[in-house]
Amino acid sequence: MGIAEGIKQTAFVRLFGLAKIPLIWFVRPTVVELNETTTQIKIPFIRKNKNHLGSMYFGVLCTAADLAGGLAAMEHINKSGKAISLSFKDFKADFHKRAHGDTFFTNNQGPEIKSFIEKVIESGERQNMSVDVAATTPTQFGDEPVATFQLTLSCKLKN
Repeated sequence: MGIAEGIKQTAFVRLFGLAKIPLIWFVRPTVVELNETTTQIKIPFIRKNKNHLGSMYFGVLCTAADLAGGLAAMEHINKSGKAISLSFKDFKADFHKRAHGDTFFTNNQGPEIKSFIEKVIESGERQNMSVDVAATTPTQFGDEPVATFQLTLSCKLKN
């Protein structure tokens, strides 16, 4: 993804947040990567994203996991031209370490999510898919996750 495309995707995410889910806008996400395979979101380590211990607040971590898990689906829904409702059915989080730096949220299930959206369109029925997101803070721990998330993406073709 080029710089211009990254700026465009980040603007879309932030404006979507401002219009529909203000918390997304508030935490200032940046789309680092959005392609056929990978979705990666960066959340800056700034004062408003910290908790009382000086680490990334768990609500911010969960918001970014939601975004990393759903953005690829939103992209495929937009490309399909179909009206599809997207929500999450459940959410599981494991917090392994405190994040004290910019945190990156990565989902590598692009092809599976694309097939999932195609299945939603073909069936006309509500479908569910588990998506995995890993959060890393490279300045602290390199590629070792500070948190891992499992979310169940739930989509249905609107009538």
